[in-house]
Amino acid sequence: MPTRSRRLILPLLLVILLILLSLLVYNLYTLNSAGGTAGKSAGRGESIKLGFSLGTLKEERWLKDRDILMARAREMGADILVQNANNDDEDQLKQVRYLLDQDIDVLIIVPNDLQKAAIAVQLAKREGVKVISYDRLVRKSNVDLYISFDNVKVGGLMARSLLERVPGGNYLIINGAKSDNNTGMIKEGYDAVLKPAVERGDIRILAEEWADNWMSEYAFKVVDEVLQKGIAVDAVLAGNDGLAGGAIRALAEHRLAGRTRVAGQDADLAGCQRIVEGSQLMTVYKPIDKLATAAAEMAIKLARGESLNIATTIDDGRYQVPYYRLEPVAVDRGNIDDTIIKDGFHSRDDVYRNLTTGMADDDWLLSAEPPS
Repeated sequence: MPTRSRRLILPLLLVILLILLSLLVYNLYTLNSAGGTAGKSAGRGESIKLGFSLGTLKEERWLKDRDILMARAREMGADILVQNANNDDEDQLKQVRYLLDQDIDVLIIVPNDLQKAAIAVQLAKREGVKVISYDRLVRKSNVDLYISFDNVKVGGLMARSLLERVPGGNYLIINGAKSDNNTGMIKEGYDAVLKPAVERGDIRILAEEWADNWMSEYAFKVVDEVLQKGIAVDAVLAGNDGLAGGAIRALAEHRLAGRTRVAGQDADLAGCQRIVEGSQLMTVYKPIDKLATAAAEMAIKLARGESLNIATTIDDGRYQVPYYRLEPVAVDRGNIDDTIIKDGFHSRDDVYRNLTTGMADDDWLLSAEPPS
């Protein structure tokens, strides 16, 4: 080969080599950069490991979520590790770090605090781990999926049920924790329903309280203090059945249980028992089996890198995130058998266990106090 040709080819080869090296470095950087967009993925047939971080197990419903989600995930062939933070933000963060150290593919988190849990989400994303915000939304964190019930509708169902039975009078509202994003959505729902009645002067909102950590003792205290002042309470809208139970204990001490209408949500067993007894008007039933099963299915899809195909989104305060939304159901004494009991959420024997026999359905509501 002539000397001049070699001189032309060698620089050209050198340029090609530099381009190839640059592409290789760029690809390596992309794969290893913090919070890479590709994330971890497991192919079909590969082992999938899920991490489930619960902010609390205090309420009965979270025990059901845990047990059903664990069962469904294992039925679908995935391993699942579960941690409970017991309402402690620092513990939840430590537990998420532990789950990430176990090389999980997807983190499913029930945040104890809607804002502080964003740090846990960031940690997961840096590891390339997909995140599902389960029933409670982590704000400003850009989770890969938020899965829950229509919580705005939950608030609307509670308010509508109360208005049907108590179209006029004094209302007391006891919300759950401000650290839970659901409480704001529930408020949006009941505000929309109650506003016209408030503006007409049909009902009066005595107070709108917020119970830290959803403590039922706080609901007892609020109701008792109002009644001690001699103020009539015609209806109580409680953030969940635990708060409804606290309110009803206070009403019972003033011989008003069953006279003052109380609404709650979650369909806890104690709440369902109070409904058939007459001391609680209604609850909002959220079929947890559907929620937990869908969460397990979506987690496995995320682990495999498959598309979720969810068009609905929700604003987390900074990002629009995919929102898998399920429908809640209003339940009172008239339809409890056809919903909660029919679905096997609670057995009929358990729900009716404490019901006094030989008394007509509404007789005791007119008595001085509820049956023992």
